[in-house]
Amino acid sequence: MADTVCVPREDPKAAYQRLRAAHLSAVQAAIEDHVARLAWPRQRIERYRTERLRSLLGFARERSPFHAARMADIDPATATVDDLARLPAMVKQDIQNEWDRIVTTPDIDRAGAERVLAQQGWFSYTPAGLQVFSSGGSSGVRGVYVWDWEQFVTLACLAWRWQARGERASGSAGRPVRLAVVEAGEPPHASTPLFDVATGPSTQTVVIPAAAPFDQVLRALADARPTHLVGYASVIGRLARAAIMGELDIRPVRVSTNSEPLSAQDRHAIDTAWGAPVHNLWGSTEIGVQAVGCGHGDGLHICEDEVILERVDAAGRSVAPDEPAARTLATGLAGRTFPFVRYDLGDEITLLPGRCACGSSMPRVADIVGRRDDDFRYGRRMVPASAFRYVLGTDPLISEYQVRQTAGGADVLVVGSPDAAVVAAALAFSLRPYGLTNPDISVSVVEQIPRHASTGKLKRFIALSG
Repeated sequence: MADTVCVPREDPKAAYQRLRAAHLSAVQAAIEDHVARLAWPRQRIERYRTERLRSLLGFARERSPFHAARMADIDPATATVDDLARLPAMVKQDIQNEWDRIVTTPDIDRAGAERVLAQQGWFSYTPAGLQVFSSGGSSGVRGVYVWDWEQFVTLACLAWRWQARGERASGSAGRPVRLAVVEAGEPPHASTPLFDVATGPSTQTVVIPAAAPFDQVLRALADARPTHLVGYASVIGRLARAAIMGELDIRPVRVSTNSEPLSAQDRHAIDTAWGAPVHNLWGSTEIGVQAVGCGHGDGLHICEDEVILERVDAAGRSVAPDEPAARTLATGLAGRTFPFVRYDLGDEITLLPGRCACGSSMPRVADIVGRRDDDFRYGRRMVPASAFRYVLGTDPLISEYQVRQTAGGADVLVVGSPDAAVVAAALAFSLRPYGLTNPDISVSVVEQIPRHASTGKLKRFIALSG
C-alpha cells in the first residue's frame, strides 16, 4: 500500500497577502494620477465625472436587472448628473431584498457571498478577484458587499491621495514612514484592507485592533512609534488625550480619522497632543469613500471625480446648496460589480461656500456629525455606538437590531436566529475597553422591531433620557 502524504493546508493569511501585494502595487501605480486630479479645474472634473457616470449607468443597465428596471427611461450614452433625479432612490432594504438582481457578475450571488464570509480564515479574494465584506452600517441592518479589483484601487487612492499630496508638498515624500492602523483588524470589516495601505516603498504598517483593551492599544502604539496614525475617530481622540496626560509618547506627523464622526473635542485633543495635520474621512462600505479632509482648510473635500452626492428633501427632490436637506443620495462611480446609484446614505451634509485654502476646486462639506447621538454616556464614561455595531452589525445570524441603553448596560432586540447568550457575552466583552467592566446586557430575539409610525424609520440606538 502506498504511503499517504498529508499536505498541510496553507495559512490563509499568507495566501491573501501574496495577492494583496499585487493589489497594493496597483494602488501605488494609480495614486499619482489621483493626486494630480486634486488640482483639476472645475470644468475638467465635471467632464470626467459625466463620462464616468455614463459608463456606470450603461454597464449597470446591461448587467443588472434591478438597475435595468430603474433606468428604462434614461439613455446612459447621453445621461448627465441632472438626469439622476429621474431615478428612484436606492435604500438599504433594496440591498436586502434585491441583492442577486443588483450584482452585475455571474461569478457571485448573495448565497455565495455569505459562503465566502463563513468559510474564509482571513480576508480573502474570490477566484474573480472580488473582496467580500459585511457591515452593520449606520442603520444597523447587516449588509453584505463586494468590491472588485479596480474598485478597491480607486477607493484606496481616494482614501490616501490627500495625505500623499501633503507629503509631496512638505518635501517629506520618500522618507521612511511607520503607519499605525487602529481599525477593526480582522474580517469581515472593510476598514483594515482599505486603510492598511502602503502608498510608497518606504512605508511600513502595523495593524492594532481598535477593540482591544485600551492599555494594550497604548502599549502597541508605544512599541510601533508611528510617524503616521490612522484609525476610528473616537479611538484616535482618546489616544490624543492619553498623550496629553503623559500616558503615550508618540509623535505622528500626520493623522487620519475615519468611520465615526470626528467631534470638535477630539480634533482639539489631536491638535493639542501632536499639532499634526488631520485628514478626516467620511465613507461607507457601500460607496467606499465620499469625502476627505485636506489637512488645511475646514470640512471635507467631496471626491467629486468618483462620487456624486445629491442633497434632497423628504420627497427626494434636489435642494439648493444653501437650503436644508433631509438626506443625501450617493452614486459611487467606481463600483461596477455592485452598483450603488442614488443610494440613501442616511447622513445629512452641509455644503461649505468658497474655495478651500489648499487651492483645490473639489467642493467641500462640513464635518459629518449626525451620528454622534448614537453614543451612550454612563456617568463620565462614553461608549461609542461602534462598540455595539462591531458585534451586532457583522453577525450573519442577525438581520436587524436595536439597542436601548439601561442604567448599567443595554437591552438589545435582534431579528434573526443568533444565540442570545453568545451575543450578550460578546457585547459585554466589547464594552469593557470603555470602562464598563461588568455591563448588564440583555439580548432578546424578536420577529420584528417597531419602526416610527409616521416616517417608517428605525432608531437603532436609544439613550436614557436625562
